[in-house]
Amino acid sequence: MTDASPRAPFGRLAARLLLALALALALASPALAQPPVWRIRAGAATVVLFGSFHLLPSGLDWRPPALDEALGKARTLWFELPLTAASDNAAAAAYEKHGRLPQGAALTAMMSQAEADKLRRVAAKLNCSMEALETMRPWRADATISIAADVQSGADAFHGVEDQIQALAPPTVPRRAFETAEQQVAFLSGAPLGDQIAALEWTLGQVEDDPGSYQRMLDAWMAGDLAGLERDASEPLRRVAPALYERLIAERNRRWARVIRRRILKRAGLTVIVVGVGHLIGADGVPALLRRQGVTVEGP
Repeated sequence: MTDASPRAPFGRLAARLLLALALALALASPALAQPPVWRIRAGAATVVLFGSFHLLPSGLDWRPPALDEALGKARTLWFELPLTAASDNAAAAAYEKHGRLPQGAALTAMMSQAEADKLRRVAAKLNCSMEALETMRPWRADATISIAADVQSGADAFHGVEDQIQALAPPTVPRRAFETAEQQVAFLSGAPLGDQIAALEWTLGQVEDDPGSYQRMLDAWMAGDLAGLERDASEPLRRVAPALYERLIAERNRRWARVIRRRILKRAGLTVIVVGVGHLIGADGVPALLRRQGVTVEGP
């Protein structure tokens, strides 16, 4: 049975925004395109903000030089979640506690016959246990299927941006996190059931009808194609599951922007922040929010 990694994105729609998923074309030459970096300045404080693609193929050369330079000089490094064994264990426990249906309930009973049949086809295609999926709440099934699809497309579940940055940054640099694993799971488990099902059904359609979507999203991230990522990620989630989009993206972005403005930018020195790239794009993205609040943000 393929299941979601605790630090993996929560479903294909969510993954294209959390994770797990990118940024404007910052350089004039396509040959030099790369995931760009935002820089925020306020007095003696500087923040380098980078958008993560949570699941990457092994061996991909993705790091912008500006990020490498910042990691070598950083005073503090911030992630969405703590990258610790304790956090992973807490996430696994939260998945089990909040992601399982009551005894006797079945996921397919919440779906139309056509969508239930599609779930069975997709599960077989991805080698996911249908028996296990039947016991999951829609958000967890969405996460499981999404991660399995990305891995089948070439992603390495343990080779994402966060894991690499964690290893690259000097061990003496303090690590901080915006959220706990339990909080992140609660954003999904507390979403309206209709939105959870709508997101799951969107994911099933993507897996069946658009098998190249992972590579397309990865290419867009590597090229810094903000418009393409917003078209393929933000807009579908906002359209099919608006309440989930609000909980998973917009609300969290507003909260993180407040932390950056009221806490991180009040301390001198360089801070590197790495969060899912979906939190950095569009009108609801962290850079756009900070700019509207009068903060100077350089970048796309």
